[in-house]
Amino acid sequence: MTDAAPALEPGRQIQTLDELTPEQADDVLSLLSAAARADGMQAVSEQGRLQLRHGRREGVRHFLLTVGGDLRGYAQLEDTDPVEAPAAELVVHPAHRGRGHGRALGSTLLATSGKRLRVWAHGGKSAARHLAQVLGLSLFRELRQLRRSLNPPEIPEPALPEGVTIRSFVPGQDDTAWLAVNAAAFAHHPEQGALTQRDLDDRKEEPWFDPKGFFLAEREGEIIGFHWTKVHAEDQLGEVYVLGISPDAQGTGLGKALTAIGLRHLAAQGMPTAMLYVDADNPAALRVYERLGFMTHEVDLMYRTET
Repeated sequence: MTDAAPALEPGRQIQTLDELTPEQADDVLSLLSAAARADGMQAVSEQGRLQLRHGRREGVRHFLLTVGGDLRGYAQLEDTDPVEAPAAELVVHPAHRGRGHGRALGSTLLATSGKRLRVWAHGGKSAARHLAQVLGLSLFRELRQLRRSLNPPEIPEPALPEGVTIRSFVPGQDDTAWLAVNAAAFAHHPEQGALTQRDLDDRKEEPWFDPKGFFLAEREGEIIGFHWTKVHAEDQLGEVYVLGISPDAQGTGLGKALTAIGLRHLAAQGMPTAMLYVDADNPAALRVYERLGFMTHEVDLMYRTET
């Protein structure tokens, strides 16, 4: 979320679409790349970028802000959660900030959502905080990005619970079982727990997908936990992408063992640094990761309308 200035821009238009053409998607991705270079981080999450590139998605709308036909800003609104308010992300091209485009997109999102809205501000920049205040939004959630060095790795030897074995994910064969365990492990999580087969398929089509780094923990032939790692080759970062434990296997030390297995894999891939995301209101997980040498690198903030 960027750009908080109130200035007006003649000729500004905002188009609302349920689906982007390939050309429109390319234009948005170019805008996102320019913003990422300027800001040092992505303004739209991985899920949001997948949703703008992979065709129509039920409950997802796109907002293109143009001036004289030139794309200056983009927003995405996802209204798929049956309980929570619609969630949004927005960005303004770094060369065109300070002209009220962020406020215009934010006001459109508020109107479209019926003034029931959640908005991500990746990196928690001051301009985003000011825009949230201008729009009447309050801080709701803090997502921390933690990092630790993998050089030297200094990762403890994984100690698996009795009867648990580890193998790699097999695309097609393990999809349904994994989705069920993921939903159970993240029943409290509004984004991760709602992943569908289409969401999984979208990720399997990404260049970074590598089933050898997607570890499944099994007991008596059933998946009870997993650690899905991700390599950001361009940034030389290895990510603890998703780590989940079935409710009936929690508290057994499996999470710690799976974390170590994934970190050792990332170190073996030559990644100098590991990263992960964790909610600030999850002190138990924070303590586990801090004991493994992770420290806060940056934060993403979510704001929402008062409910």
